[in-house]
Amino acid sequence: MIWTPHATVAAVLEQDGKFLLVEEETAQGIRFNQPAGHWEANETLVAGAAREVLEESAYDFEPEYLIGIYRWRAESSDVTYLRFAFGGHILAHHPDRALDDGILRAVWMTPDEIRATQARHRSPLILRCVEDYLAGKRYPLEIITHYE
Repeated sequence: MIWTPHATVAAVLEQDGKFLLVEEETAQGIRFNQPAGHWEANETLVAGAAREVLEESAYDFEPEYLIGIYRWRAESSDVTYLRFAFGGHILAHHPDRALDDGILRAVWMTPDEIRATQARHRSPLILRCVEDYLAGKRYPLEIITHYE
């Protein structure tokens, strides 16, 4: 069998000192995550991040920088994830838009609330991405190159 990581895109969105998370149903129960999901064929990483935010939280998101690239292996499934986490700003909210299957709600949480709910995080990447954002990690989108 050939080992292949699961490439995912995520968004770390801060507004008024709070961060956007989604509460979702998972095989491990109800968990928190950033708006995130699998990177799809024929889309750029930036477009994938914007798509996932809209589908999971009903917010239009414009990625402006990369916060980090993270590798994490989920022991329960033996799947390795390669996450590209983006920051940027919210353009609009569509409160009447239906959220993806399995997403219960979008919720804004302070860093302390995020730290206090670690037992309900889908992965350790949620807090790590927030901490990296708070530490000022920002990389220009120009470091990503997509060839057609």
